[in-house]
Parts: sequence; structure tokens; C-alpha cells
Amino acid sequence: MKKAKIVSIVTMSIFYIWAGIQHFIDPAWFVQIMPPYIPFHYKAVYLSGFFEILFGLMLLIPKARYLGAWGLILLLIAVYPANIYLAFNE
Repeated sequence: MKKAKIVSIVTMSIFYIWAGIQHFIDPAWFVQIMPPYIPFHYKAVYLSGFFEILFGLMLLIPKARYLGAWGLILLLIAVYPANIYLAFNE
């Protein structure tokens, strides 16, 4: 595997793991960007943080990388409403 690919995988993995940890360190920040129509804000924040960490770790394991990548894609789609809400609200 080329060095650039390894570096990009490790960098992306670290990013997702760190972002997932932040869901547990400062959940209030993530709760404030959630649209009001989504229920169970704190549970959703903790759940998305758990999956960010899990899928980020899966990227580091060659046999699990494919599922981890698809998991992250689906997770990013799931949190898209919060990102839109953040973009259009203070």
C-alpha cells in the first residue's frame, strides 16, 4: 500500500475517533446543533459518538475497513440534518 494511502487512512481514522470522543467530553455542544424535531438529543449524541469511534477504529483494521468506511458514510448521512441546522442557525 502506498504511503500516502496509509497516511490518509490513519489521519481520517484519528479525526473520526477524536470527534467521537468529543461527543462524550462535551455533549452539550453537539446537543445545541441538533434540530428541535429530533428526539432524545443526548442519547443521539452519545450514540453517534460511539459509532464515530467504532467506525474510525475499523478504518485501521484492513479486514474491517470496507464496513467501517460504509458505516461512516451512513453516519454522515444520518447527522446531515444537524449540520444543516448548524449552518442556518446561530
